[in-house]
Amino acid sequence: MSTRRRVTIATIAEEAGVSIPTVSKVINGRPEVAPETRRKVERLLHKHGYQRRVSSDDTPAGLVDLVFAEIESPWAMEIVRGAETAAHDAGSSVVISVLHTHAGPGRDWLERLAARRTDGVVIVASKLSGDVQAQLTARSLPFVVVDPEGEPAPGVVSVGATNWHGGLAATRHLLELGHRRIAMISGPADMLCSQARIDGYRAALETAGVAVDPALIRRGTFLVDSGHDEGHALLELPDAPTAIFAGSDLQAFGVFEAARQRGLRVPVDLSVVGFDDLPLARSAWPPLTTVRQPLQEMAALATRTVLGMGRGEAPEMRRVELATELIVRESTAAPRP
Repeated sequence: MSTRRRVTIATIAEEAGVSIPTVSKVINGRPEVAPETRRKVERLLHKHGYQRRVSSDDTPAGLVDLVFAEIESPWAMEIVRGAETAAHDAGSSVVISVLHTHAGPGRDWLERLAARRTDGVVIVASKLSGDVQAQLTARSLPFVVVDPEGEPAPGVVSVGATNWHGGLAATRHLLELGHRRIAMISGPADMLCSQARIDGYRAALETAGVAVDPALIRRGTFLVDSGHDEGHALLELPDAPTAIFAGSDLQAFGVFEAARQRGLRVPVDLSVVGFDDLPLARSAWPPLTTVRQPLQEMAALATRTVLGMGRGEAPEMRRVELATELIVRESTAAPRP
């Protein structure tokens, strides 16, 4: 019976028709390789599932790469705090990269990452293509995805929150106060967390025997302007909602402003619930009722997990969802009679 030949750098070099040093340069992110040659070698690394061997005397670099699609929000700052706390406790430091796109890490970033040498990568709220996964694996770089945009591929380790339960709890709270015209503003349709929050909202209404009105479900971004614009659109409806569940605290702050501009008072004329429980939620006026998403804990867990993977430890679970919690403050009340 034949045994399968172990894939080595020499195997890849022979099949690609290049030298062994050239393959090594591609694996380690060195720049002095022609683009066409680099693409050919990377395709073969992916095809053969090559993984760089890590010698037993390798010592940790003391670095964790934290990769964002965008970072211009308090939400991202909570992720940074959680990652830095966990890294500090482990004697490591955090390097932050911002891609300015939700398409996921690109070739240039991967090359810089490989050249820098890092103990692991935490990728936040981005898509992760099969090609990038293969390149990270080929370089023996452990990675964890926080709040993935789409369904993670089998085997990818990810950390998120119980978004469905959060949407359910927020909507039930408004129902228990007596609201029946409850609107929902969510994020982009292709984000898992957006759809999960809408599904929780729908489940709460259906369980209470309240019909789901498609006109009351809006999609946007998770930013203030989106909450403001969609809030205005909802409040202009002939049968306007008495309560709005926003998919993020920033959206909720935008709804606050839309209500103010229309001469409405929160919560006397309109109840508002957010999602995230950012520090700003407590100091808003009125203080915001919101669903607490454990952002710092999510980032800390992802950082500890990726550092453990770098030490050769297998993660206990491939997909972890931390619990959300409804935090009731002063932005919700019973509807006016």
